Amino acid sequence: MSADLFSGEDPIQTGRETLAPGAVILRGRAIATEAQLLEDIARISAAAPFRNMTTPGGYKMSVAMTNCGGAGWVTDAQGYRYARNDPLGGAPWPAMPASFLTLAKAAAAEAGFPGFAPDGCLINRYEPGAKLSLHQDKDEQDLGHPIVSVSLGLPAVFQFGGLTRAAPVHRYPLLHGDVVVWGGPMRLAYHGILALKPGEHPRVGQIRLNLTFRHAL
Repeated sequence: MSADLFSGEDPIQTGRETLAPGAVILRGRAIATEAQLLEDIARISAAAPFRNMTTPGGYKMSVAMTNCGGAGWVTDAQGYRYARNDPLGGAPWPAMPASFLTLAKAAAAEAGFPGFAPDGCLINRYEPGAKLSLHQDKDEQDLGHPIVSVSLGLPAVFQFGGLTRAAPVHRYPLLHGDVVVWGGPMRLAYHGILALKPGEHPRVGQIRLNLTFRHAL
């Protein structure tokens, strides 16, 4: 990993990087539609504000979250689950924008998962110091669908492991516009994000935004 990764520069990389069977990084895949994606994120978060949710064990997450689409991921004392309505007021989550759907479907197809139809998108906002510990995405009803994850803003270090917590974990830099897709034999791989380092992205500012598309319900 180069020393200037977190310097505020915005290098653009393209190409496909294989992490494991069924898991790839599509470098720079979201760059072409970044302006529309950021505009749609602002509109969604105005209707359903970012919030730091609490885990069933009472831990306040360092990553702020919101959702769009028909299925929004939430966590509280009742557990991890998908909800059709925003708990902060009871209204349905904002509709998923066309820019989101187009990117998620195309990226999934490029990664070998044609026909992906996400019904929910979890939007994460990382400020410096925020992180996401190793975990599996396993609250979805049908694990036959992949996960599509889009990075925007500050660079981050993505941890990708195996199907058990004890499996070796590899680290990959994720830059603005990178899209990670995993499914098939690696659908339940443990993954996470190391603590975000401070920086300034020319279009997103001092944060990292992450779109995680799932077929949940």
